[in-house]
Amino acid sequence: MTKHATHDTAGETDNWYSEETATFGDRLAGAREAMGLGQKELAQRLGVRTKVIQGWEEDLKEPRANRLQMLAGMLNVSLMWLLTGEGDGIDAPDARPTMSAESAALLPEVRQIRTEMSDLADRLGRLESRLRLALASEAA
Repeated sequence: MTKHATHDTAGETDNWYSEETATFGDRLAGAREAMGLGQKELAQRLGVRTKVIQGWEEDLKEPRANRLQMLAGMLNVSLMWLLTGEGDGIDAPDARPTMSAESAALLPEVRQIRTEMSDLADRLGRLESRLRLALASEAA
């Protein structure tokens, strides 16, 4: 495990798995693949369904604190790296794409929209539950 800052030709530090470049799901998938594990195998080791791992890697859900600690240990990365990209983690991919400043500037907006969509999906689920209860009480 190493700290994952590399220097580009201009001498600037570029951290492939940093919070600005990658999401939690990106780091989780990268660490899992670096250990040679499939989603199904990692799910079995953690005692969760494969769908749960998929949700984490797609940044649709987040693991609880106890699962985060287990993930960090199983994947041989620091908990801080898994969460933020800082600290001991895995090496950056060999054929990493270069990211323009314009692309990097879009990532926070994409993350914000993803969070808002997740919040709206949760809200919709709560409203649907309330509607079902209301319909059931009207039918009674």
